[in-house]
Amino acid sequence: MGILGMKVGFWISIILGSMVLGKVYGIGANWGTQATHPLPPSIVVKLLKDNGIQKVKLFDADAEILKALSGSGIEVMVGIPNEMLWTLANSLGAAEKWVEKNVSSHVSSNSVDIKYVAVGNEPFLSQFNGTFLSTTFPALQNIQAALIKAGLGNRVKVTIPLNADVYQSSSDKPSTGDFREDIRDLMVNIVKFLNDNGGAFTVNIYPFISLYNDPNFPADYAFFDGYSSPIDDNGKIYNNVFDANHDTLLWALQKNGFPNMSIIIGEIGWPTDGDNNANLKAAQKFNQGFMTHISGGKGTPMRPGPVDAYLFSLIDEDAKSIQPGNFERHWGIYYFDGTPKYNLSLGGNNGGGLVPASGVRYLARQWCVLSPSASLDDPQLADSVGYACSHADCTSLGHGTSCSDLDARGNISYAFNSYYQENDQQSSACKFPNLSMVTNTDPSPPGGTCKFKIMIQASSPSSHKSNAFTTKPLSVMFLVMVSLLSVL
Repeated sequence: MGILGMKVGFWISIILGSMVLGKVYGIGANWGTQATHPLPPSIVVKLLKDNGIQKVKLFDADAEILKALSGSGIEVMVGIPNEMLWTLANSLGAAEKWVEKNVSSHVSSNSVDIKYVAVGNEPFLSQFNGTFLSTTFPALQNIQAALIKAGLGNRVKVTIPLNADVYQSSSDKPSTGDFREDIRDLMVNIVKFLNDNGGAFTVNIYPFISLYNDPNFPADYAFFDGYSSPIDDNGKIYNNVFDANHDTLLWALQKNGFPNMSIIIGEIGWPTDGDNNANLKAAQKFNQGFMTHISGGKGTPMRPGPVDAYLFSLIDEDAKSIQPGNFERHWGIYYFDGTPKYNLSLGGNNGGGLVPASGVRYLARQWCVLSPSASLDDPQLADSVGYACSHADCTSLGHGTSCSDLDARGNISYAFNSYYQENDQQSSACKFPNLSMVTNTDPSPPGGTCKFKIMIQASSPSSHKSNAFTTKPLSVMFLVMVSLLSVL
């Protein structure tokens, strides 16, 4: 998923059985892999099939994942990271090699049903300060040329997943929408190219980010239960921000000569932890509300009909950057181990709710906690907690999170255990001097939302090492220490 932006930002889709202009539309979800212990691809593919999910979008071209998708019947959108755009923009040969390695070989030899190549991921975010403005379009053109040369031009289409901040409006009415002034000419050229080559406009829309960035944003407008002050835009009524955001894009496309451009909602969802507004209840309300909203084929006021959308995301990713916020690691409809977080009907084969992953193997039922004999006045305590949280995931700690009710000793134990589990329960990972101990008693508070995890076995001995943390989440350490000090 993308970083921030006006999100008013691997994927999965369930076919709802609607055919529009020869295209199959349905709901989907992103499959990200920024995890210290990702589930084995074979287990994830089975998870998709068990839930009747028939489309998936990847953020890169992981060979092991593509191999697991072979013969599955699941449609695939394969991604190109932003870091590759410069090379692909400046070398047609590099684009041809990329297509041969990551598309052609899998389509022909492995029977992978690749439908789209996603060139970049939200490359025009204002936070990138124009880094990818000059390379995204040329990379798109070269990938398209490479697909045509490989004989795949009619089978595999190109797109660019864009953040909703590429367009804007001068009021709360969608009809005032247009592309962002600083990139308007570039956007028109890209849209024309996509349209000429049968591609689609992919946009990521995030009502949660609107609420996160603006404390005055009306919460009921983010959901689908009705808005107390609906917006009347020349007779078209808007009761939720998704419809308004979607139709703002439609107005931008229409004003620039592309009223019938196909639109894919590349990412939409709600996180379950790491912020006061990120919780299980809100996520279930939003995602089920969205599913109900689009399931009848009603569409939006400007474009009635099926909506082609991908939920963000499938599984939590505990190694994602938390620069946008601690919620970034909690977008999944499943926990890291493939356990459903809440009841969610996607339609299709899973009408009874989400089916959990099967065949998941866990480490031993043991946890690393603060020793009962340890003193909260120990001079090494603060550094030990800081070290644990800088090398593991402590984003469930702090105000408004799932573990916000823990006392000081509980916070410390959570930090220690997170480090211990993410280091595969190695004995050396529970050796905080005179502070820690291993226990076989689950320290999770009974009946609450705070869970002290047991890590899953990695799909291979070194499979998760490449996703190891590369930066220290100092904001998390701060939250932990504030929670600790507030109790002392």
